[in-house]
Amino acid sequence: MDHRVKKNRRVESFDMEILIAYILLAGVLISSALLAVGLVWHWARWRDLRFEHSITGMNFFEFILSTFRQVSSHEIRPRFILNLGIGILMLTPFVRVLASVFYFILKERNWKYTLFTGFVFCVLTYSLFLR
Repeated sequence: MDHRVKKNRRVESFDMEILIAYILLAGVLISSALLAVGLVWHWARWRDLRFEHSITGMNFFEFILSTFRQVSSHEIRPRFILNLGIGILMLTPFVRVLASVFYFILKERNWKYTLFTGFVFCVLTYSLFLR
């Protein structure tokens, strides 16, 4: 095998690794920042770090809808910022798998990995609807 071909394959696979790393890093950093801002804001407002709200019986979409209903009341509270951070953290692996599906379809044209990754994507999507 030609040295240039090996190098190009490493660069292509390295690009995917970098993309996934940036997706995971961005998701965790954005989520952490939102959670920190929400906690500091809540503490500054009530001098307490405890939150008393329940999300039992909700799936992910109901959780997000209830979060954005707070915005429709034209009053953003610390709970909205915290819930947004939790939502982004929950969606981070979902976006990572979605990027992998597109990579395997468009760049690699590897139908076997596309099928496996697509299955994982379907399972993750289904899990968002579970209560």
